Amino acid sequence: MDRREFIKTIGVAGGAMLVGRAAGASVRNEAEVRRESSADPLLAGVCDIHIHCLPDTRARCIDELALAGEAKRAGYRALMYKSNDWSCHDRAWLIRQALPEFEVFGSLCMNRVHGDKVNVFAAEQALKTTGSLCRCIWMPTLSAAYQHRCDKLPGPGIPVLDDRGRVLPEVVRVMELCAEADIIFASGHSSPQESLILVRKAKEIGVKKFVVTHVNSLIWKLTRDQIRQAVDLGAFVEYCYLPRLWGPGSGNPQFERQSREEFLHYATTVPERSFISTDLGQQGNPNPIDGMRTCIRELLDAGMPPREIDRMVRHNPAYLIGLQEKTGGLEA
Repeated sequence: MDRREFIKTIGVAGGAMLVGRAAGASVRNEAEVRRESSADPLLAGVCDIHIHCLPDTRARCIDELALAGEAKRAGYRALMYKSNDWSCHDRAWLIRQALPEFEVFGSLCMNRVHGDKVNVFAAEQALKTTGSLCRCIWMPTLSAAYQHRCDKLPGPGIPVLDDRGRVLPEVVRVMELCAEADIIFASGHSSPQESLILVRKAKEIGVKKFVVTHVNSLIWKLTRDQIRQAVDLGAFVEYCYLPRLWGPGSGNPQFERQSREEFLHYATTVPERSFISTDLGQQGNPNPIDGMRTCIRELLDAGMPPREIDRMVRHNPAYLIGLQEKTGGLEA
């Protein structure tokens, strides 16, 4: 299937989805239905599960409610928000009241705002929150011990392993909670080596949705061999499009922009156990929807099979946030 046929196919699927929505939308005004009917065929059914929006402690280019409205009109299936400091699964419940018939989820990061170590109680409460919309618990990100060492930040940061390289008891307990709730346990800003140790422990415990995060980014880059090790142990790996967009003139000018070739090198590694998210929302960077559109076009132009793109931006993330089942390691 070439690019034109792919877009046509997705357009038909997206159109069918929109017709279904419109059929039950008698109480909505015609303007809203018209806006939905203009969905972008490239974006129909997309699930972006790593986005930063307002409200936050850092500058962002758009708020969660506004982005959810734009994503719904563009034809997305779902979003999952991430805040390095605050919970966002509770806000997801409110956004759903304003935007019925659209899937919005939140997550929780185990950073300093929750204490000096991974906080089991915070994880338990997140999973009890109205709506059960916390679909991912991330290990420490900006507060991670590994990032503190690499960036020479003050304080030791929050560890995930003890001095002997063993997974800490509180981390194990959060893994158990994620396994019981069947939600994502994500490596956060752990080092590549720490992430592989976490994957092994997660397999032992029975975590089905372990994600090694942004394995194509900065100090968290994994080699292809490490990616295959993680996948062999049952993990999913996340490729973020943000590194293709940062650099001079962006909201993150301090980083070197990732080449198209390097991004494709990652994206073509075990796509059956991979997914792509944007990791966008920073002020000065593209709107996450524009970023995802650019990403999909780039993959198509590079000749990536549409089925593999579909898997990485639709089926695998949908599975991870609980919107569909999987069979035999592939989408159902």
